Amino acid sequence: MDYDPNFKSGFVAVIGRPNVGKSTLLNVFLAQKIAAVSPRPQTTRRRQLGILTLPQAQIIFVDTPGIHHPVHRLGEYMNQVALDALHDADVILWLVDGSARPNAEDQLAADYLKEAGKDEPLKVVLALNKIDLVPEELRSVRLQEYLSLYPQAFALMISASTGLATDALLEAILERLPPGPRYYDEEQVTDLQEREIAADLIREAVLRHLKDEVPHAVAVRIDEFKDRNEETSYIAATLLVERESQKPILIGKGGEMLKRIGTTARKEIEAMTGRTIFLDLHVKVMENWRQNPAMLRQLGYVLTK
Repeated sequence: MDYDPNFKSGFVAVIGRPNVGKSTLLNVFLAQKIAAVSPRPQTTRRRQLGILTLPQAQIIFVDTPGIHHPVHRLGEYMNQVALDALHDADVILWLVDGSARPNAEDQLAADYLKEAGKDEPLKVVLALNKIDLVPEELRSVRLQEYLSLYPQAFALMISASTGLATDALLEAILERLPPGPRYYDEEQVTDLQEREIAADLIREAVLRHLKDEVPHAVAVRIDEFKDRNEETSYIAATLLVERESQKPILIGKGGEMLKRIGTTARKEIEAMTGRTIFLDLHVKVMENWRQNPAMLRQLGYVLTK
Protein backbone atom coordinates (compact mmCIF):
# COMPACT_ATOMS: atom_id res chain seq x y z
CA MET A 1 0.00 0.00 0.00
CA ASP A 2 1.18 3.54 -0.81
CA TYR A 3 1.61 5.62 2.33
CA ASP A 4 0.79 9.32 2.46
CA PRO A 5 1.44 10.84 5.93
CA ASN A 6 -1.35 13.38 5.30
CA PHE A 7 -3.93 10.72 4.40
CA LYS A 8 -6.30 9.38 7.04
CA SER A 9 -8.12 6.06 7.20
CA GLY A 10 -9.84 3.84 9.70
CA PHE A 11 -12.82 1.76 10.72
CA VAL A 12 -15.93 3.46 12.12
CA ALA A 13 -18.34 1.18 13.98
CA VAL A 14 -21.92 2.41 13.55
CA ILE A 15 -23.90 1.21 16.57
CA GLY A 16 -27.24 1.90 18.23
CA ARG A 17 -30.53 0.27 19.05
CA PRO A 18 -32.81 -1.00 16.24
CA ASN A 19 -34.53 1.43 13.89
CA VAL A 20 -32.53 4.58 14.66
CA GLY A 21 -31.44 5.06 11.03
CA LYS A 22 -27.97 3.47 10.87
CA SER A 23 -28.43 1.97 7.40
CA THR A 24 -30.16 5.11 6.11
CA LEU A 25 -27.21 7.23 7.22
CA LEU A 26 -24.73 4.83 5.63
CA ASN A 27 -26.57 5.06 2.32
CA VAL A 28 -26.53 8.86 2.60
CA PHE A 29 -22.78 8.99 3.18
CA LEU A 30 -22.08 6.65 0.25
CA ALA A 31 -24.62 8.41 -2.01
CA GLN A 32 -26.02 5.04 -3.07
CA LYS A 33 -28.01 2.21 -1.55
CA ILE A 34 -25.97 -0.71 -0.24
CA ALA A 35 -27.81 -1.33 3.04
CA ALA A 36 -31.40 -2.51 3.41
CA VAL A 37 -33.72 0.00 5.03
CA SER A 38 -37.28 -0.31 6.29
CA PRO A 39 -39.50 1.37 8.89
CA ARG A 40 -39.33 -1.80 11.00
CA PRO A 41 -36.67 -2.58 13.62
CA GLN A 42 -33.89 -5.12 13.03
CA THR A 43 -33.69 -4.72 9.27
CA THR A 44 -29.91 -5.21 9.53
CA ARG A 45 -28.88 -8.66 10.76
CA ARG A 46 -25.21 -8.86 9.88
CA ARG A 47 -22.12 -6.68 9.75
CA GLN A 48 -21.62 -4.77 6.51
CA LEU A 49 -18.84 -2.46 5.40
CA GLY A 50 -19.56 0.81 3.66
CA ILE A 51 -16.39 2.27 2.14
CA LEU A 52 -16.19 6.02 1.55
CA THR A 53 -13.04 7.20 -0.21
CA LEU A 54 -12.36 10.94 -0.19
CA PRO A 55 -9.33 12.86 -1.49
CA GLN A 56 -7.95 13.14 2.04
CA ALA A 57 -9.26 9.98 3.71
CA GLN A 58 -10.88 6.56 3.47
CA ILE A 59 -13.61 5.86 6.00
CA ILE A 60 -14.67 2.24 6.42
CA PHE A 61 -18.08 2.30 8.09
CA VAL A 62 -19.04 -0.93 9.86
CA ASP A 63 -22.85 -1.06 9.85
CA THR A 64 -24.02 -3.33 12.68
CA PRO A 65 -27.35 -4.85 13.78
CA GLY A 66 -29.38 -2.94 16.34
CA ILE A 67 -28.41 -3.54 19.96
CA HIS A 68 -31.37 -5.02 21.83
CA HIS A 69 -32.35 -7.50 24.53
CA PRO A 70 -32.30 -10.82 22.61
CA VAL A 71 -35.00 -13.47 22.84
CA HIS A 72 -33.42 -16.07 20.54
CA ARG A 73 -30.03 -17.21 19.25
CA LEU A 74 -30.25 -14.96 16.21
CA GLY A 75 -30.62 -11.97 18.55
CA GLU A 76 -27.55 -13.08 20.49
CA TYR A 77 -25.61 -13.22 17.23
CA MET A 78 -26.74 -9.73 16.26
CA ASN A 79 -25.65 -8.23 19.58
CA GLN A 80 -22.32 -10.04 19.41
CA VAL A 81 -21.64 -8.55 15.95
CA ALA A 82 -22.20 -5.06 17.36
CA LEU A 83 -20.02 -5.74 20.42
CA ASP A 84 -17.17 -7.15 18.32
CA ALA A 85 -17.23 -4.05 16.12
CA LEU A 86 -16.56 -1.83 19.14
CA HIS A 87 -13.26 -3.52 19.90
CA ASP A 88 -11.97 -3.25 16.33
CA ALA A 89 -12.99 0.35 15.59
CA ASP A 90 -10.85 3.48 15.39
CA VAL A 91 -13.95 5.63 15.90
CA ILE A 92 -17.42 4.71 17.15
CA LEU A 93 -20.49 6.42 15.73
CA TRP A 94 -23.32 5.91 18.21
CA LEU A 95 -26.59 6.76 16.52
CA VAL A 96 -29.70 7.35 18.62
CA ASP A 97 -33.29 8.37 17.89
CA GLY A 98 -33.39 12.00 18.92
CA SER A 99 -37.17 12.12 18.47
CA ALA A 100 -37.63 9.87 21.52
CA ARG A 101 -36.23 9.76 25.04
CA PRO A 102 -33.52 7.16 25.81
CA ASN A 103 -34.87 3.69 26.57
CA ALA A 104 -33.50 0.42 27.96
CA GLU A 105 -31.85 -0.50 24.64
CA ASP A 106 -30.02 2.84 24.54
CA GLN A 107 -28.81 2.14 28.07
CA LEU A 108 -27.63 -1.29 26.89
CA ALA A 109 -25.66 0.35 24.05
CA ALA A 110 -24.08 2.74 26.57
CA ASP A 111 -23.17 -0.21 28.79
CA TYR A 112 -21.48 -1.88 25.82
CA LEU A 113 -19.47 1.30 25.23
CA LYS A 114 -18.41 1.46 28.88
CA GLU A 115 -17.34 -2.18 28.82
CA ALA A 116 -15.38 -1.79 25.57
CA GLY A 117 -13.65 1.38 26.84
CA LYS A 118 -12.72 0.28 30.34
CA ASP A 119 -9.06 -0.33 29.45
CA GLU A 120 -8.55 2.32 26.77
CA PRO A 121 -10.64 5.45 26.06
CA LEU A 122 -12.90 5.21 23.02
CA LYS A 123 -13.40 7.89 20.37
CA VAL A 124 -17.20 8.10 20.43
CA VAL A 125 -19.29 10.42 18.30
CA LEU A 126 -22.91 10.53 19.52
CA ALA A 127 -25.37 11.56 16.79
CA LEU A 128 -28.99 12.31 17.67
CA ASN A 129 -30.82 11.38 14.46
CA LYS A 130 -34.36 12.44 13.45
CA ILE A 131 -33.84 15.75 15.23
CA ASP A 132 -36.02 17.43 12.59
CA LEU A 133 -38.97 15.77 14.37
CA VAL A 134 -38.11 17.43 17.70
CA PRO A 135 -39.39 20.94 18.62
CA GLU A 136 -36.56 23.46 18.89
CA GLU A 137 -37.16 24.08 22.60
CA LEU A 138 -36.73 20.36 23.44
CA ARG A 139 -33.55 19.66 21.49
CA SER A 140 -31.01 20.69 24.12
CA VAL A 141 -32.92 18.71 26.76
CA ARG A 142 -32.88 15.63 24.56
CA LEU A 143 -29.18 16.09 23.88
CA GLN A 144 -28.40 16.12 27.62
CA GLU A 145 -30.57 13.03 28.20
CA TYR A 146 -28.45 11.02 25.80
CA LEU A 147 -25.13 12.54 26.88
CA SER A 148 -25.90 11.50 30.47
CA LEU A 149 -25.66 7.86 29.32
CA TYR A 150 -22.09 8.34 28.07
CA PRO A 151 -20.71 11.81 28.95
CA GLN A 152 -17.34 11.21 27.24
CA ALA A 153 -18.91 11.32 23.77
CA PHE A 154 -18.73 14.22 21.35
CA ALA A 155 -22.39 14.92 20.53
CA LEU A 156 -24.30 16.61 17.73
CA MET A 157 -27.81 16.55 16.27
CA ILE A 158 -28.60 15.42 12.72
CA SER A 159 -31.29 14.20 10.37
CA ALA A 160 -30.26 11.44 7.95
CA SER A 161 -33.53 11.76 6.03
CA THR A 162 -33.17 15.51 5.35
CA GLY A 163 -29.37 15.72 5.37
CA LEU A 164 -29.33 18.18 8.28
CA ALA A 165 -25.81 18.40 9.79
CA THR A 166 -24.63 15.18 8.10
CA ASP A 167 -21.65 17.14 6.71
CA ALA A 168 -20.74 18.24 10.24
CA LEU A 169 -21.03 14.64 11.40
CA LEU A 170 -18.70 13.45 8.65
CA GLU A 171 -16.21 16.17 9.57
CA ALA A 172 -16.31 15.09 13.24
CA ILE A 173 -15.50 11.53 12.19
CA LEU A 174 -12.67 12.66 9.90
CA GLU A 175 -11.08 14.68 12.73
CA ARG A 176 -10.85 11.53 14.86
CA LEU A 177 -9.41 9.19 12.22
CA PRO A 178 -5.74 8.23 12.48
CA PRO A 179 -3.26 8.56 9.59
CA GLY A 180 -3.35 5.46 7.44
CA PRO A 181 -3.34 3.92 3.95
CA ARG A 182 -6.13 3.22 1.49
CA TYR A 183 -7.28 -0.25 2.49
CA TYR A 184 -9.65 -0.63 -0.48
CA ASP A 185 -9.76 0.51 -4.10
CA GLU A 186 -11.48 3.87 -4.33
CA GLU A 187 -14.25 2.42 -6.54
CA GLN A 188 -15.24 -0.19 -3.92
CA VAL A 189 -18.17 0.79 -1.68
CA THR A 190 -18.89 -2.41 0.27
CA ASP A 191 -17.42 -5.79 1.15
CA LEU A 192 -20.63 -7.70 0.41
CA GLN A 193 -21.18 -9.59 -2.82
CA GLU A 194 -24.18 -8.78 -5.01
CA ARG A 195 -25.94 -11.98 -3.95
CA GLU A 196 -25.67 -10.99 -0.26
CA ILE A 197 -27.03 -7.51 -0.93
CA ALA A 198 -29.82 -9.06 -3.02
CA ALA A 199 -30.82 -11.27 -0.06
CA ASP A 200 -30.99 -8.21 2.18
CA LEU A 201 -33.09 -6.31 -0.37
CA ILE A 202 -35.53 -9.22 -0.65
CA ARG A 203 -35.89 -9.29 3.12
CA GLU A 204 -36.34 -5.51 3.12
CA ALA A 205 -39.29 -6.02 0.74
CA VAL A 206 -40.78 -8.58 3.15
CA LEU A 207 -40.48 -6.10 6.01
CA ARG A 208 -42.18 -3.40 3.96
CA HIS A 209 -45.18 -5.50 2.96
CA LEU A 210 -45.87 -7.67 6.02
CA LYS A 211 -47.00 -6.68 9.50
CA ASP A 212 -46.53 -7.84 13.08
CA GLU A 213 -44.00 -10.56 13.92
CA VAL A 214 -44.12 -12.53 10.67
CA PRO A 215 -41.39 -10.50 8.88
CA HIS A 216 -38.89 -11.09 11.69
CA ALA A 217 -39.38 -14.84 11.36
CA VAL A 218 -38.31 -14.70 7.71
CA ALA A 219 -34.82 -15.47 6.41
CA VAL A 220 -33.73 -15.27 2.78
CA ARG A 221 -31.52 -17.89 1.18
CA ILE A 222 -30.15 -17.23 -2.31
CA ASP A 223 -30.21 -20.56 -4.13
CA GLU A 224 -28.95 -19.32 -7.51
CA PHE A 225 -27.54 -16.04 -8.81
CA LYS A 226 -26.56 -16.33 -12.45
CA ASP A 227 -25.67 -13.64 -14.98
CA ARG A 228 -27.31 -14.69 -18.24
CA ASN A 229 -25.48 -11.96 -20.13
CA GLU A 230 -24.13 -8.46 -19.48
CA GLU A 231 -27.65 -7.04 -19.18
CA THR A 232 -29.72 -9.71 -17.40
CA SER A 233 -29.41 -11.92 -14.31
CA TYR A 234 -31.50 -14.72 -12.84
CA ILE A 235 -31.97 -15.05 -9.08
CA ALA A 236 -33.73 -17.91 -7.30
CA ALA A 237 -34.34 -17.39 -3.59
CA THR A 238 -36.14 -19.23 -0.79
CA LEU A 239 -37.96 -17.37 1.97
CA LEU A 240 -37.68 -19.42 5.15
CA VAL A 241 -40.37 -19.11 7.83
CA GLU A 242 -40.58 -20.73 11.26
CA ARG A 243 -44.15 -22.05 11.30
CA GLU A 244 -46.57 -23.58 8.82
CA SER A 245 -49.13 -20.88 9.68
CA GLN A 246 -46.75 -18.18 8.41
CA LYS A 247 -46.40 -19.66 4.95
CA PRO A 248 -49.85 -18.68 3.58
CA ILE A 249 -49.42 -15.16 5.00
CA LEU A 250 -46.19 -14.76 3.07
CA ILE A 251 -47.65 -16.20 -0.13
CA GLY A 252 -50.98 -14.39 0.11
CA LYS A 253 -54.25 -15.14 -1.65
CA GLY A 254 -53.49 -16.49 -5.10
CA GLY A 255 -49.81 -15.74 -4.54
CA GLU A 256 -50.52 -11.98 -4.50
CA MET A 257 -48.33 -11.11 -1.48
CA LEU A 258 -45.32 -13.05 -2.76
CA LYS A 259 -45.74 -11.31 -6.11
CA ARG A 260 -45.79 -7.88 -4.45
CA ILE A 261 -42.68 -8.73 -2.44
CA GLY A 262 -40.95 -9.97 -5.58
CA THR A 263 -41.81 -6.87 -7.59
CA THR A 264 -40.50 -4.52 -4.88
CA ALA A 265 -37.31 -6.55 -4.40
CA ARG A 266 -36.68 -6.89 -8.14
CA LYS A 267 -36.80 -3.12 -8.66
CA GLU A 268 -34.33 -2.53 -5.81
CA ILE A 269 -31.95 -5.22 -7.08
CA GLU A 270 -32.13 -3.82 -10.61
CA ALA A 271 -31.24 -0.36 -9.26
CA MET A 272 -28.31 -1.90 -7.37
CA THR A 273 -26.94 -4.02 -10.24
CA GLY A 274 -27.90 -1.93 -13.26
CA ARG A 275 -29.21 -5.09 -14.92
CA THR A 276 -32.62 -6.59 -15.72
CA ILE A 277 -33.43 -9.15 -13.01
CA PHE A 278 -35.56 -12.28 -13.27
CA LEU A 279 -36.48 -13.08 -9.66
CA ASP A 280 -37.93 -16.46 -8.68
CA LEU A 281 -39.16 -16.66 -5.06
CA HIS A 282 -40.27 -19.73 -3.09
CA VAL A 283 -41.42 -20.19 0.52
CA LYS A 284 -40.33 -23.02 2.82
CA VAL A 285 -40.97 -23.82 6.48
CA MET A 286 -37.87 -24.34 8.64
CA GLU A 287 -39.17 -24.67 12.19
CA ASN A 288 -37.60 -22.39 14.82
CA TRP A 289 -34.63 -21.55 12.59
CA ARG A 290 -33.76 -18.53 14.78
CA GLN A 291 -33.01 -20.92 17.66
CA ASN A 292 -31.14 -23.50 15.56
CA PRO A 293 -27.33 -22.97 15.65
CA ALA A 294 -26.77 -25.23 12.62
CA MET A 295 -29.35 -23.35 10.57
CA LEU A 296 -27.97 -20.00 11.67
CA ARG A 297 -24.49 -21.05 10.51
CA GLN A 298 -25.91 -22.18 7.17
CA LEU A 299 -27.47 -18.73 6.73
CA GLY A 300 -24.19 -17.00 7.61
CA TYR A 301 -24.95 -16.07 11.22
CA VAL A 302 -22.00 -17.45 13.18
CA LEU A 303 -21.73 -16.76 16.91
CA THR A 304 -18.19 -16.09 18.12
CA LYS A 305 -18.88 -17.66 21.51
